[in-house]
Amino acid sequence: MTRKQRRSVLIATCVAVLGVAVGLVLFALEDSIVFFYSPSDIAEKNIKPGQRIRIGGLVEEGSVKRGDGTQVQFAVTDTAKTLPVTYIGVLPDLFREGQGVVAEGKLGGDGIFVAESVLAKHDENYMPPEVAEALRKQGVWQGAGQAAKAN
Repeated sequence: MTRKQRRSVLIATCVAVLGVAVGLVLFALEDSIVFFYSPSDIAEKNIKPGQRIRIGGLVEEGSVKRGDGTQVQFAVTDTAKTLPVTYIGVLPDLFREGQGVVAEGKLGGDGIFVAESVLAKHDENYMPPEVAEALRKQGVWQGAGQAAKAN
């Protein structure tokens, strides 16, 4: 085998190994590539209790209940389904009913999402694109760009 052939075989082998590695990583991450799930997605996909996920949607009106210290209970909705959430910690200043949130944590066996962190929207026009799309499909949220076009 000549030097050029050995180099070609080495390069082909490296490319094949890299391709297999990328394929295995993508296969392993198939379900966890999603940035977050809506309450409807959680109901449809039968997420296992204890699995670490993110949920996103709107804080349901009238659902925020403050407990002892920094314990808070609220519900996240996408207008089709609602998921109860508990959180112990300081909520973002912009957190309030009717606003978009993304919470990260685990789904409990009792169907209550136990959040470890809660993120609120940044300003009056911001909403994560996935939440905005889910709400547009429900016909609830039009966003700043859509409202401007309607006027």
